[in-house]
Amino acid sequence: MAAFLLWLLLLVFCWPIALLALVLYPIVWLVLLPLRLAGITVGAVFAFLGALLMLPARVLRGHPG
Repeated sequence: MAAFLLWLLLLVFCWPIALLALVLYPIVWLVLLPLRLAGITVGAVFAFLGALLMLPARVLRGHPG
């Protein structure tokens, strides 16, 4: 809601910039999508490596109770 109100404020005061932002937003989103996917992949790889390194400790600890 706040983003919409800020966009309306931008539209009132400088509508050419607001229209340019409205047109460029999907293009920027599409350009940044591969970087977002790469970030998700790198996070998953680090989580996998962390789980792999902690596996011996989890196996040796056994089940509680």
